[in-house]
Amino acid sequence: MAGKEIIECVPNISEGRRTDVIDAITRPLYAIEGIKVLNVAPDPDHNRTVITMIGNRDSLKEAVLKLYEETIPRIDLRHHEGEHPRAGAVDVVPFVPIEGIDMAACVELAREVGRLVAEKFDIPVYLYAEAATRRERESLPAIRKGQFEGWFEKINQPGWEPDFGPRRVHPTAGITVIGARMPLIAYNINLNTDNLEIADQIARAIRFSSGGLRYIQAKGMMMHERNLAQVSMNVVNYQKTPLHRVFELVRAEARRYGVTIHSSEIVGLVPLEALLEAVRYYLQVHDLQREQILEEEIRSSLEE
Repeated sequence: MAGKEIIECVPNISEGRRTDVIDAITRPLYAIEGIKVLNVAPDPDHNRTVITMIGNRDSLKEAVLKLYEETIPRIDLRHHEGEHPRAGAVDVVPFVPIEGIDMAACVELAREVGRLVAEKFDIPVYLYAEAATRRERESLPAIRKGQFEGWFEKINQPGWEPDFGPRRVHPTAGITVIGARMPLIAYNINLNTDNLEIADQIARAIRFSSGGLRYIQAKGMMMHERNLAQVSMNVVNYQKTPLHRVFELVRAEARRYGVTIHSSEIVGLVPLEALLEAVRYYLQVHDLQREQILEEEIRSSLEE
């Protein structure tokens, strides 16, 4: 990868079951110069795949446009069902500054890519998070509200004209959301119950929009293949709302309903510091440092 500029890009596409389609969409990304695909994480219950890649501005611009080119003909939201809310075939594309670049430059990149996507694919583009042009569009759930089906009416409502592209929903690919943000953790907690209402109540108690933890977005979902209710979350600032605080609050809320935690899962990649903070909390190793992680020290020594 050329230079020191490293940006993470984490597109979410609305397909998590058809492995041949996921492979056809993601395979061309590996061939793009300057792009490193770190992870492809399909979820059949959510019917959604999270792709994590890194690159610089030029290589990511090429990769994201290629992603839309491969996705739009292959995903028809008229025939899509899944537990996770979605408004687009390429549902969301965030850019995350990692090294040698600041948030302002990622905002500029998001807006440039948004304009190109709208022009090339004739699809409405909405900017979110740090790239949002309106306060009410900073939140991804606020944009996604109504999902694909509801957007045919929503797009004509005052204040919901797209940032780029036509003011009409793409008939099969819906709308798309592009933005810039800090690293986010997709964190799900599975409950020892098949009662979706309990998961909904817990999600309502812990998410910020309902008076819960700051930097937490949450929704109750049903994992049909496992017959478990799930509290599905985005931790949008793990430094200010750490994972252990989220886990303990969900566990406390679950006790109110006589329910225990079955398991939890992280979708895609997670910053090491977030895991270290959980270790510090649960093992009470308060002075644990990154330099004490064997693999981190080996990697650091090899880079010298």
